[in-house]
Amino acid sequence: MNTFVKAIPTRCIGCRTCMISCVVAHEGKRIFEIDPDGYAFNPRLFMVKTARISAPVQCRHCENPACKASCTSNAISIVDNAVVINTQKCIGCKNCVIACPFGAVEIVETAEVQADGTKKKLANKCDLCKGVADSPSCIRVCPTEALVLVTEDALSECVADKRKKAAAAYSVGA
Repeated sequence: MNTFVKAIPTRCIGCRTCMISCVVAHEGKRIFEIDPDGYAFNPRLFMVKTARISAPVQCRHCENPACKASCTSNAISIVDNAVVINTQKCIGCKNCVIACPFGAVEIVETAEVQADGTKKKLANKCDLCKGVADSPSCIRVCPTEALVLVTEDALSECVADKRKKAAAAYSVGA
């Protein structure tokens, strides 16, 4: 089973610390030294805020990802229980953006300039900080612990707890 980050909206205060930590994890602390106008701030998660709740939307690292199935350049693969994008193969066709049922993929502009003078655009989404941080950085920095890493063991434990509660409720009512 692929692991993923789950948000608990009742705990999220919408501070966007998760977004900043994501960019720092992938780009390094050099973002604080670069001219703000010369840098593209591209977190791999998106904050959604309403009048009542706020929560980051992130890739769910699906078992059979629609984004991967729709990718014409085979840039999306599953590596170490995470759905990742190979930016060297990505052509920015936007098929993955359309296919993702969670809205967790977006197209971002890079610093690379193409032959026609335009900036190259690539797909961008959560990669669970694979190869760049010791855990998803968003989980580590969340001040309200609103983000949780869901693993196969955690999911199995959650299902077992729900079954016990359901059995207890049924036996009380019988």
